[in-house]
Amino acid sequence: MKNNLAPQQSAVYIVGAGPGDPDLLTVKAQKLLAVADVILFADSLVPEQILQLCRQDAEIIRTANKTLEEIVALMVERVRSHKSVVRLHSGDPSLYSAVHEQMCLLAEANIPFEVVPGISAFQAAAAKLKIELTVPGLVQTIILTRISGRTQVPPHEELATLAAHQASLCLYLSARHVENAQAKLLEHYPAETPIAICFRLGWPDEKIRVVPLNQMAECTRQEKLIRTTLYLISPALTPATGRSRLYHPEHSHLFRSSHH
Repeated sequence: MKNNLAPQQSAVYIVGAGPGDPDLLTVKAQKLLAVADVILFADSLVPEQILQLCRQDAEIIRTANKTLEEIVALMVERVRSHKSVVRLHSGDPSLYSAVHEQMCLLAEANIPFEVVPGISAFQAAAAKLKIELTVPGLVQTIILTRISGRTQVPPHEELATLAAHQASLCLYLSARHVENAQAKLLEHYPAETPIAICFRLGWPDEKIRVVPLNQMAECTRQEKLIRTTLYLISPALTPATGRSRLYHPEHSHLFRSSHH
């Protein structure tokens, strides 16, 4: 009997795999993985356990060492051979995933595709920290951004400009330039503003450190964090939000893993 979950057509499904915890996949993603002929995934950014959801005879293609052009060529070839393809991205495809270029190339090749959203690191971070990033009367805006590195940020989106809003600021892909980021943030946020440094959220080696803003760079260096790190700078992290969970006795110091 044909599996009624099977994709209706040969197509590419661009799927958000979430930040690291395989349980944070959407039900739709899980259904697609269970029936797809081909799975392409960035082996360093997407957990291996997710492959357990795939068909045993599915073709698994690791893409960490492949260029975008090579990946697209593979997807095009497989779809033209009447296969359904899942392209797994870490986090959510709408954020920092080079998905725009892929979609343009697939459209040019006349390949049908669909995008399935995923949980992003900023959502996983708020959940782990047990905070809401929009607290009535305190903060109602969330800014997702990064600092200029190899990929330039447009001048009107410079971090110092965004920091002026004092919104909940979620800083992706910025650990390599953390001193620069800290300096720009200090222009607008008080030095003692608590910030969360979140490394590899949802992975077994996850680390979350909550430190004052003026220790952001120092803590990043001490912990040797270079990649897969999200910084959360938000008024919602301050004790003013009521008895903040961060300062509650049941929490171990600085979120170092508690054993209870």
